[in-house]
Amino acid sequence: MTTPAGSGVGFGSVCWWGLSPALDLQAESPPVDPDSQADTAHKTPELDVLLLGSVDGRHLLRTLARAALWPRRRFNFYVLENNLEAVARHMLIFSLALEEPEKMGLRERSETFLEVWGNALLRPPVAAVVRAQAERLANLVPEPDRLAEQLPWLSLGALKFRERDALEAVFRFWSGGEKGPEAFPMSRLWDSRLRHYLGSRYDARRGVSDWDLRMKLHDRGAQVIHTQEFRRWRDTGVAFELRDPRAYHVPNRTLASGRLLSHRGERVAARGYWGDIATGPFVAFGIEADDQSLLRTSNGQPVKTAGEITQHNVTELFREVAAWGRQKAAQGDTDQEGDPYGSSPAASARESFTVHFLPLGSAQTLHHKRCHQGRFQLLYVACGMVHLLGPELGACVAPGGNLVVELARYLVDLRPEQLQAFSARVEELARAAGFARQIGASPSETFARFCKSGDSVPGGLDPTVGSQPLPGEVLTRPLEVMSPPRADQVPAMESLSLSSQPQGSSAQMPLQGSLATPTESPAGNLESVSTPDQVPHP
Repeated sequence: MTTPAGSGVGFGSVCWWGLSPALDLQAESPPVDPDSQADTAHKTPELDVLLLGSVDGRHLLRTLARAALWPRRRFNFYVLENNLEAVARHMLIFSLALEEPEKMGLRERSETFLEVWGNALLRPPVAAVVRAQAERLANLVPEPDRLAEQLPWLSLGALKFRERDALEAVFRFWSGGEKGPEAFPMSRLWDSRLRHYLGSRYDARRGVSDWDLRMKLHDRGAQVIHTQEFRRWRDTGVAFELRDPRAYHVPNRTLASGRLLSHRGERVAARGYWGDIATGPFVAFGIEADDQSLLRTSNGQPVKTAGEITQHNVTELFREVAAWGRQKAAQGDTDQEGDPYGSSPAASARESFTVHFLPLGSAQTLHHKRCHQGRFQLLYVACGMVHLLGPELGACVAPGGNLVVELARYLVDLRPEQLQAFSARVEELARAAGFARQIGASPSETFARFCKSGDSVPGGLDPTVGSQPLPGEVLTRPLEVMSPPRADQVPAMESLSLSSQPQGSSAQMPLQGSLATPTESPAGNLESVSTPDQVPHP
């Protein structure tokens, strides 16, 4: 069996890292009128942003790092994902990014971030950091008062109680509630997915990875990704090798997720790695740089690899966030009697933004709440969530607000004609939601940018929109067809904790344990990602 191009199998069913470079959301949003957008508590203009499927917080971190270049604002980031593991990863990543300098140095913090974010295998010291942070978060999630005191930038108030219970269970699993590597045998799971993805091409996997890199990613603008680092990631899942290669052997539990599979005629819950094995985590921070010397070429070859550029960009990102915090602490909060959080740069930065996590599957109902109607100045939609773009989301964007849609440029499984058809479909969905192309916006193959006119009132969805399949129709196939369970996978996941409602059935399967809700369709499904009801209260 050979997997054809355009199948979408390599994208997986859960997205763990962004497939587009990080954006400064202030640069993408319209100017905020200080007189009309003022937070009465802080006397500061507010910027409200709704993000669907941003998965790794890269846009939020870059926005905070660039905040010192813009007039002062208070940020309200509303994040909606289609699985709770992604919410947990957001929380862990921000906890690392905003760690106090005296507890973790800049270099250690950036290296830990990169390994947790993009590596399937971790070094033991990094795995210990993950366990400690996960234990801390697991204890804070069920206690809102302590959570608000220690993580004032985080708001879980919109999540349902059963979602918070499942979120706590995710952190318990990360912290080592189930001992031993067999609880999540990452190397075996990675190789199993790779064998299924490549089929008869598995023995020629080096040639396949070289072809995908040179003929696809390089042609689409990611020339800095080096052959050796891409080949290593395809073989082992280790994208950023910052130390001795032999040091990477502890499974990265933050990449675990669950879903229902058909096994011997029965539907069973399985915990495994269902993420990307085709593109890699190099695109988010590794193919663009403010320092153009990092992108230099010598004899037609880049002098820096994507891994080196990623490490530099992430380190500078954390440095800028800390510098912004120190600047705010030095200036003092002119609207209050002193800074209640002291002069800590991280604390000062945290007081300037809040990350609100929204319930799973709430994209079509947000406009029912008055507080969300016409509130957001910017709406960001990832390529795996485009099917949710419609009049309901359009009603949540303020007149004159902007829409940014991530395109599928760096999905190596999609052919050029499929990429073009996807871009055309995005335009149709945006127009039906009440948006029009931004006038004067520079052409981009990575993002599509739209603006909502002041008099546009989204009506019913055009029946011609949504009736035609998106490019890569094969991506809509059930997971059971795309990734049948192997006999060596299921026994290792017997303790998975989820309940899900099979499509077309009102009966629920009781499953032991507690983890996050599995997805019934791929997160990379560009047409219909199925997000079942959340985990029932145990």
